[in-house]
Amino acid sequence: MTEDCPRPAIGDTVRDTRHNRLGIVTDHLGPYLQLRPLTGGREWDADPEDTEPVSAPEALSARLAEVNARSRKPRPNG
Repeated sequence: MTEDCPRPAIGDTVRDTRHNRLGIVTDHLGPYLQLRPLTGGREWDADPEDTEPVSAPEALSARLAEVNARSRKPRPNG
């Protein structure tokens, strides 16, 4: 992301190029973006310079892949 580009809005899906992960922008904290994994989980901080926008089809495909991977994990008895 360059100085010319506006910061992503809360709710936008971006790629953190430093960590090679997709995340949803949940907050702007100082100079950083706070991102959450597409299917939930622990948030992480990302430098806006290390992020790029993700197309809607790419975000949908990534979410579907994560949901499918989670559904293949064995469930505990109970």
